[in-house]
Amino acid sequence: MVTIEPIMIKGHFFTAVIVHLPKTTLLTISNDTGYIMCGALDVGLLNSRLLDRKIVAGRAVGVKTIDELLTAPLESVTFEAEQLGIFAGMTGVEALLKMI
Repeated sequence: MVTIEPIMIKGHFFTAVIVHLPKTTLLTISNDTGYIMCGALDVGLLNSRLLDRKIVAGRAVGVKTIDELLTAPLESVTFEAEQLGIFAGMTGVEALLKMI
């Protein structure tokens, strides 16, 4: 099952996507600039093999809900996210607000 829902953070809209898979759930929150995601995101791959795409993304591990993704500290971020002032340790909300 896939659930898509709008999320508003300080007056800015984002899209949350929840994909229920056997034994795991994929979580993302995005806008036109970038996204944050659960531990399934491979930041290393984005920073190496897909570097030319300039993807703005961050990864939080151990999260199981959208609320947890919003409040958890990011474990890693892409090089392009760092260019926007997004760093590991920031909460999901803090990172998303840098993507406006």
